[in-house]
Amino acid sequence: MSNKEVKEFSEKLRNGLKLAEKRMLEDKAFRGEDIIVSSDGETFQRIPAKQIMAGNSVI
Repeated sequence: MSNKEVKEFSEKLRNGLKLAEKRMLEDKAFRGEDIIVSSDGETFQRIPAKQIMAGNSVI
């Protein structure tokens, strides 16, 4: 693969992951579920998906 092809593939992969995350958050928000997040791998928080979708999260 050329350098250009690698960059294009990486961009498509990032866009696909963003779309999958958005759809997952929408589904969890619709169902009233929480997302569990951690920034250090030791401390975990439950945050309502609706709060994350609204942009009012601590993440």
